[in-house]
Amino acid sequence: MSKVAVVYWSGTGNTEAMAEFVAEGVSEAGGEADVIQVSDFSASNLDDYDAFAFGCPAMGSEELESDEFEPVWDEIEPELPGRKVALFGSYDWADGEWMDLWRERAEAAGITVGDTVIAKDYPDEVAAGACRSLGAALV
Repeated sequence: MSKVAVVYWSGTGNTEAMAEFVAEGVSEAGGEADVIQVSDFSASNLDDYDAFAFGCPAMGSEELESDEFEPVWDEIEPELPGRKVALFGSYDWADGEWMDLWRERAEAAGITVGDTVIAKDYPDEVAAGACRSLGAALV
């Protein structure tokens, strides 16, 4: 059975809801998901999992949350190449450019990003379904 870490930061609850939908997809596909706030995750946890879904909403001018999420991402990014990784998050303005920039950054670091999902504000049914599919693909 595949064990998936769904690691997220959420300011309003939108990305947290997405994390729960990703975990549902993992479970529905026969895997085991741990939903983990980013403050409770570090590089020392990486070997406990077969795959990872990282979630962070767009902040500021289309960037990752800098106080809690980005320091953890900076720590684990060099350890992620060769592992199954997906990215997700919510936004409220612009067009979701932060996800394109995050994916480009990850790929430049040698990480193969399996898929990404974004949702404007709280995930609607389409976004929830995409989150579940993202989770299932990680199993």
